[in-house]
Formats: sequence, C-alpha cells, structure tokens
Amino acid sequence: MVLLRRVIGDALRARRQGQHRTLREVSSAANVSLGYLSEIERGQKEPSSELLAAICDALGARLSELLREVSDTVALAEQMPGVLVPMADEPVAPAAVRKATNRGVRQVTSDGSVAVQVRQDSPLKATLRSTRVRPADRDVVCAA
Repeated sequence: MVLLRRVIGDALRARRQGQHRTLREVSSAANVSLGYLSEIERGQKEPSSELLAAICDALGARLSELLREVSDTVALAEQMPGVLVPMADEPVAPAAVRKATNRGVRQVTSDGSVAVQVRQDSPLKATLRSTRVRPADRDVVCAA
C-alpha cells in the first residue's frame, strides 16, 4: 500500500526544489514551522487541508494541481501488481548490492506520457519514481 502522506510530501518537495527554494523560505511564506514542513515533506506528518492549501499557496501552485499529481502517482502505483510483494525469482542481497545492480527494478509506461519505475528495496518497502514525458512537468519520487 502506498502511503498518501509520503506521496504528498514527495510532490511538495519536488515543487519546492524545482523552484530552488529552501524549507525556510517556504515555511515562512506558508506560516508553518520549518520542522513541521520538513516532517510533511518526509512523509512523517499528514497535513490538514488548510495547511496543505497554505503550502501550495506559498509555492505558487494550485491545490488541485498538487492533488492531481498525487492522484496520478497513486493510480499508477495501484496498476502495478505485486509492488510490495517480494520478487521470488531474485535472491535477497544486501542493500548496497541491490542498488549497484538495480535488482528489483521494473518499469511501466502509461499512455506514452508517464513512466513509472518501481524499485523493490525490501519485502515491505518499494520506491516509486514517476516521470512525465512532457518537459514542463516535474518528477515525483515517493517511497512506500
């Protein structure tokens, strides 16, 4: 199961970093503490709708755009069978070896405009990376 708070946090972080802004700048503009915004971006806290709207406003983004991006990422993750199931045909290796050899990586493309890469980090953790082919959109990275 994909944690919605992680996908939201990753989408917010991607937008902030895409604007080359610091946590301090955005937290000040959104009137939220720097630590709390950091926890939201890391998927440790789930923001209220009011707070999410304030953060989006500080980023100059529409709430609907952010939620659409999050929805697209979750929808793509749901289409991928066995995302959080261990890959039976591959031996369990230390994390450093898996990262170096890219074991457990699968890629799916949806309608030619979105590609999703899933890396199975462990039996209970998968990292999703969705990339839009259109150059104006940003990448979203999320862990579940």
